[in-house]
Amino acid sequence: MSSPEINSVLAQMRLLSQEIQSPQGTSPATSAPGQVDGPGFAAAMQEAVEKVNVQQSTAAATLQRFETGADDTSVAEVMIEMQKASVSFQAMTEVRNRLVEAYREIMSMPL
Repeated sequence: MSSPEINSVLAQMRLLSQEIQSPQGTSPATSAPGQVDGPGFAAAMQEAVEKVNVQQSTAAATLQRFETGADDTSVAEVMIEMQKASVSFQAMTEVRNRLVEAYREIMSMPL
């Protein structure tokens, strides 16, 4: 996954985090500094992990339907679902790696 794609995913996560933290009808800039109105970053990350899990479960179910000989499932469908699951997992892994890297940088900063 290239750096522009990773930055795009990070930007989307930041927007989602801002939407979650701001109350309905207000912009994120109107809340006071340090004030958290929504579920926060942890909830956004939990939701993202759950979406990846659902994607992987869907891919596994599609594969199982194909393996059992279901008429409504083709090889193309199975491959598409498997690739979607793979890409979403890779994106989540890259975001995690970036977060760990940022955490290490912050922890190594002198006071």
